[in-house]
Amino acid sequence: MKGVVRLGKRGKSSPDYVGPYEILQKIGKVAYELKLASVLASVHPVFHASMLKNCVGDPKSILPVEGLAVKDDRCCDYVPVKILDRQVKMLRNKEMVFVKVL
Repeated sequence: MKGVVRLGKRGKSSPDYVGPYEILQKIGKVAYELKLASVLASVHPVFHASMLKNCVGDPKSILPVEGLAVKDDRCCDYVPVKILDRQVKMLRNKEMVFVKVL
């Protein structure tokens, strides 16, 4: 769509919600103006109530977005403590190994 700014990527890995942001004022019955970060300066600050989500929690415990770092591959490294069970199953022409770890 022409003239629409998207928040992040499109598709499955796109963020569901961006924020939390402070509500500056209520506009009409169902619209709110938000205090957005300077990174989102090109986004219009007025949103419909259906697009907002309650921020449940202590505002003091919210981490700043700028200080967070995410790996490029977006994966975690799991180290198994103990292998409890190991099964090999045949799926048509391929073997699948299932491992239960503690």
